[in-house]
Order: sequence, then C-alpha cells, then structure tokens
Amino acid sequence: MRNSSRIFFTTEYLPMKKILLSTLLAASLLSCKKEAEKTNETAVANDSISSTAVPEPLPATATLKALTPQQTTEFLQTKNDTLYVTNFFATWCGPCVREIPHFKDKISELKNQPVKITFISLDTKEVWNTEVPNFVDKQGIRDNTILLDGGQLDETFFKNNFKKWDGGAIPFTYMRKGDKTDEFLGMMTPDLLNSKIDSFIK
Repeated sequence: MRNSSRIFFTTEYLPMKKILLSTLLAASLLSCKKEAEKTNETAVANDSISSTAVPEPLPATATLKALTPQQTTEFLQTKNDTLYVTNFFATWCGPCVREIPHFKDKISELKNQPVKITFISLDTKEVWNTEVPNFVDKQGIRDNTILLDGGQLDETFFKNNFKKWDGGAIPFTYMRKGDKTDEFLGMMTPDLLNSKIDSFIK
C-alpha cells in the first residue's frame, strides 16, 4: 500500500487512490457523478409523429475492448515506425476530462499519418457498462478507448512499463515510437502535446 503522503493534489492531475479504494467507495463516487450529469429529456408531443411511423434503427456502436494488465504491457511495448500515444484517464478525473479535446484535435489532424492515439480508462469494472460508455460517447472517443481495470494494477505493472509513473496520479500520457519513449504526468496543454508529438514525427 502506498504511503498517503505521496499522493499529490493539484489542478493538473488527480490521485489514482480512488481506483485503489474499496469498490463501495468507488461506486459511491461514480454514482454521485452520474446523478449530477442527469438531465431531463424533452417529451415528444403525441401529434408530432404518425402513429404508423416506423422509427429509424439506431446505428450500431462498437463494443469497448477490455485488456488485461499483461495485454496492456504488450500493447505499450509495441515497437515499429508508428507513434503510439497512450493516455490513461478515468471518468471521475477532472484534469483528464479537460485535456481530452486536445488529443481529439490531434486524432483529426494526424489521421493520415502513422500516429495512433489511444485512451485507456482505469475505471473499475462496475462501471464498464454504464458510466464509461456514456462518458466516451459524450466525449466522442469510443473508437479510441480501451478498458483496463485499475484495481488489477500492481507495483510490478508500473515498474515493467514506465520509468517515472508509479500509478499514484492521473492523467498520465505515454508515447513510444520504436525505442524512443516519453512520459508525462499531469494535464497536457495543446502546446505541450504538439511539441511532444512533433519531437517524434519531425
């Protein structure tokens, strides 16, 4: 168990201790978020549609892929000519939410280049079918998101994959192209994200 004195509280990153707390506490935090985000749906007038109208089928959505810690390690250690940008986040992390649009902009900008940007959700399994799908759909990142149960990650996982990150806080961004890597703990600004990506592809 990590010493609580190592947990940092800033506006740029949040402690991952929520992931390592009991399932009951995690569920409580997430349920509060869910209640805060509820909105009232506007009722549709009965005479606005024909009683014989057939509703259009909703487009199918991709199922979120879940990885084990070992599979995540294999993904992080992929070495080729592609730049892999992997951002670890959680739905309850404010700084994570604020930096996501910066990564989305780069996804659009670099769509024809050998750059793969992936978001890894560290939310617990209890919310994989509820809060997480709703969150990634709202953010527009479903196709770029992978699930990883943060509660399964131990000290060995972090030592085997990272030089600096011990899992004590998020957001965390890891970049790799071939043997070159970069690690950043905290919220990315657009300028910082641009400069880090440019250092790999230019």
